[in-house]
Amino acid sequence: MKNIVLVVALLAFSFGNAQAFEGKGDQKFQVGANIQDYATGINVSFDHGLGENISVGVSSSYALGGASGIEDLDFGDRFDLKARFNANLGNVINIDENFDLYPGLNLSLKNFGGHVGARYFFTEGFGVFTEANFPLAKYDNDDTVVHNQFVLNIGMTFNL
Repeated sequence: MKNIVLVVALLAFSFGNAQAFEGKGDQKFQVGANIQDYATGINVSFDHGLGENISVGVSSSYALGGASGIEDLDFGDRFDLKARFNANLGNVINIDENFDLYPGLNLSLKNFGGHVGARYFFTEGFGVFTEANFPLAKYDNDDTVVHNQFVLNIGMTFNL
């Protein structure tokens, strides 16, 4: 019985000690699936905390496959790179210290857009995230719609 209580206490301590966004100097790495109407792919991102509620970062995605016609796209049409700015609101809305809600803006090779994301950490270093991206202004009005539409990212997040 003592071992069970010890294990539960250690787990509670490790879960309670996780914090979604710590402010200046905080670093997050995320990797996950990139889901769109015309393609699915992979997404990676990195965020660095500049202040109590502000972070900047970079995000990249690559469309692997999906709708008919994407197999003919070259690397430049499948790849996107974004600079991003986030307002980390986890401590403002105060739902749970392991939870962070972060709306933001991004400037990419394909468009200028916005995003709204959420992270939840299970331990000090590991959690899950989901993020919705949407274009506000497209640079090119050609027929390539990959990365120029509503995009959902979902995956794992890590404290660095």
